[in-house]
Amino acid sequence: MAPSELVSAAPARRHELIAGDFARRVHGVRDWSAPAPVPGWTATDVVAHLVDWLRGFVASGSDVRLPDVPPPAEQPAAAWNAHQRAVQELLDDPAAADSGFANPHTGSMPLAQAIDRFYTTDVFMHTWDLARATSQDDTLDPELCAVLLTGMEPIDDLLRESGQYGPKVPVPDDADAQTRMLGFIGRDPGWQVATAR
Repeated sequence: MAPSELVSAAPARRHELIAGDFARRVHGVRDWSAPAPVPGWTATDVVAHLVDWLRGFVASGSDVRLPDVPPPAEQPAAAWNAHQRAVQELLDDPAAADSGFANPHTGSMPLAQAIDRFYTTDVFMHTWDLARATSQDDTLDPELCAVLLTGMEPIDDLLRESGQYGPKVPVPDDADAQTRMLGFIGRDPGWQVATAR
């Protein structure tokens, strides 16, 4: 995968790449109870968050309903596998992907664009959480990290007020794009499992 492909890809392809990358971490987990970099979360909670919130998000602004999947709190890997397939099938279906989505928080846009903008980028960022929690490779695509950071910085106050991001974590000015993005969204890039036990 070329580093720039995640930036230039259409929503269905970007989801395929990012969700597939997350799935590789899911399948590498040996301890689902391991603490995650999000305070109070475990590795299981990272998956449960991604599975659960998208279902409500899609239903909040469209006629599309994602199918039921195994309970992520009990079967995180099975839940992710089923959820990933369902989202990919939705994005690969032109009728569903192009259907309308609207809610007061996002405005109106095609459903695929809403999923791409709000969910797929969330999967990308939470890939680091799951990887770091479970001592796997936590390297993220640097070009997409830089693009996301550039897009978030001008709406810093809005993001903090949403409650979805913690306080920024200071990082060196010359830090790489991944480190700067993680610090911006409230993650400590130096977090290790041992520090949470």
